[in-house]
Amino acid sequence: MIVAKNIHKYYDKLHVLKGVDLHIKKGEIVSIVGASGAGKTTLLQILGTLDNPSPERDQSLLINGEDVLKMKDKVLSKFRNQNLGFIFQFHQLLPEFTALENVCIPAFIGGKDKKETEIEAKRLLDYLGLSHRINHKPGELSGGEQQRVAVARAMINKPLIIFADEPSGNLDTTSAENLHQLFFKLRDEFNQTFVIVTHNEDLANRADRKLMMVDGLISN
Repeated sequence: MIVAKNIHKYYDKLHVLKGVDLHIKKGEIVSIVGASGAGKTTLLQILGTLDNPSPERDQSLLINGEDVLKMKDKVLSKFRNQNLGFIFQFHQLLPEFTALENVCIPAFIGGKDKKETEIEAKRLLDYLGLSHRINHKPGELSGGEQQRVAVARAMINKPLIIFADEPSGNLDTTSAENLHQLFFKLRDEFNQTFVIVTHNEDLANRADRKLMMVDGLISN
């Protein structure tokens, strides 16, 4: 599902990623752990096509068999919208929109039918136990509810892969545990692939594979 080869990233003279090679299979839940500054979030953003690696020879990033590093910006944006979902530590919901509207946004960006999108968004919110909160704005929701709305938003386009960056970092223990269980439930029911950067040891250890990043490389 994801095959990365020789991924480097420089910020000026700071060498953050130093030739990462990575292979993630379809339906896997993979956690990426490591100390702050090891390059975890930088790697996640590059795998998710939100950032570009620094150019190197013999470098590639295949997602579902397509080399995204060779895509033009417009093609890449469409590919990202259709195939990838994102969940962040700070849910990044738009405060002026309801839960339902926030979930629908990626589908609307992708040009999908409004009525069909709203039906799917309501189904997802119901699945996540939020059917009674669809018309509430983020400020009226608890932290756990906001993060579940973010999960529904990540899923609205039925992505092949969901990338999560410290998804439970701002949640209390109970809400974090519920979110972690939800990831495995989604994987089991929809066969989606999850790549999760986390400092949460419980979540990291429950993943199918735990990758340790040390000084810009994945340590075996």
